[in-house]
Amino acid sequence: MAMADMRREYSAGSLRRAQLNPDPLAQFRHWFAQAAGAESGSRLRRVGIALFKLWHALLGHPPVDATAMTLATADAAGRPSTRAVLLKGVDERGFVFFTNFGSRKGRELAANPRAALTLYWPDLERQVCVAGAVTRLPRAESEAYFRSRPRGSRISAWASNQSDAVADRVALEKKWAEFAAKFPGDDIPTPPDWGGYVLKPERIEFWQGRPSRLHDRFSYTRQPDGAWKLERLAP
Repeated sequence: MAMADMRREYSAGSLRRAQLNPDPLAQFRHWFAQAAGAESGSRLRRVGIALFKLWHALLGHPPVDATAMTLATADAAGRPSTRAVLLKGVDERGFVFFTNFGSRKGRELAANPRAALTLYWPDLERQVCVAGAVTRLPRAESEAYFRSRPRGSRISAWASNQSDAVADRVALEKKWAEFAAKFPGDDIPTPPDWGGYVLKPERIEFWQGRPSRLHDRFSYTRQPDGAWKLERLAP
């Protein structure tokens, strides 16, 4: 089948203004809970989601990671780049993620501290798009999260100069082994060039797939007084 002929219809649900929370962060947490399986919604939606997951399981597809999101950044000249990262928290400040400050995204955020992110949950036929300014988390908060990570992940944070060129896989594994030997126990300090960011949303859009591409889209835009303006957008 030609790529241009690959299509799917969207029929898992709908989205109406009356269903939306006035607070977009509260609305996001509600949708995320459903994507993560903590909330199931209506019986019809539960059946649809169960069948979708069963179909994917029969095909050998791994379950969708509800925290996976595409993060878009741009350098000082406006050249964009994207990558998948994991959402690690949402609170009144915004959306939290962690990375190496010397990575490409870290360098771009230092030069241009604005970003956008998208979460897509295919089983619910939903996506959320967020844009706003990005700041670093307090160091103590980054260190607390770092201590919660598996030991191997903490060793990798020391061994990998993220986004730098490496000679080969052997060199990377050798460096990992060196740091594993340097930190033989569980007391592994947080690297100085590693930590968290929080994206403070200025705009949050909720998208629900609908038949015939007549999707439901609602956008929240933060106003100068801090209130949110809610609008339906054409699909």
